[in-house]
Amino acid sequence: MKIKWLGHSAFLLTAADGTSVITDPYTPGSFSGQIRYDPICETADAVTISHHHHDHDGVSHLPGEPKVLEGTGTFKAGSIGITGFETFHDANQGAGRGRNTVFVFEADGLRVCHCGDLGHVLTAEQAAAIGKVDALLVPVGGTFTVDAAAAHEVAGQLAARVTIPMHYKTDKLGFDIARVDDFVQGRANVKRVGSPEVEVSADKLPSVPEIWVLEHAL
Repeated sequence: MKIKWLGHSAFLLTAADGTSVITDPYTPGSFSGQIRYDPICETADAVTISHHHHDHDGVSHLPGEPKVLEGTGTFKAGSIGITGFETFHDANQGAGRGRNTVFVFEADGLRVCHCGDLGHVLTAEQAAAIGKVDALLVPVGGTFTVDAAAAHEVAGQLAARVTIPMHYKTDKLGFDIARVDDFVQGRANVKRVGSPEVEVSADKLPSVPEIWVLEHAL
């Protein structure tokens, strides 16, 4: 499976047979211009929406007509099996910022988990329901989501072999949140990929957990 970070929480996941899904597409220019990532030009078979905020629900700005998937339950997009799990956008059962859906994508013998705007460490029940994952796409910027420490805890809960940080301060994001530095500081096995895209295969996963820092494509 190919994993391409478009920017913010938006990724393009492409299975070996070409089936593709976009996660949490942002609306360019939203939040009074604080979302400065370029428009998403990639087409996909489906798009998942973790919650309805403009930096995660820019479906109307995508090319083509991808199938829109949201909420809990099981879904299918070509060869990619998708399951949504209910979580919250804050640490108070959604009282502050509402609900959030964590999605797990299964294809090519891999389980890839996209956390959306997860705002809390998982409960034991949530972690058990989601299960172990091969690659974890997790917010690390804090303030609106889990911070670096909580993101590491979530990675441990799900026994992630590869953790890819997202939703942090970059040159294209005006939000007052932490940069990725807090997440990688003092950590072993950090790999700065130097590009937006990696290819992950079930037989070439790292033997010990690694953090892969991608460059945003847009």
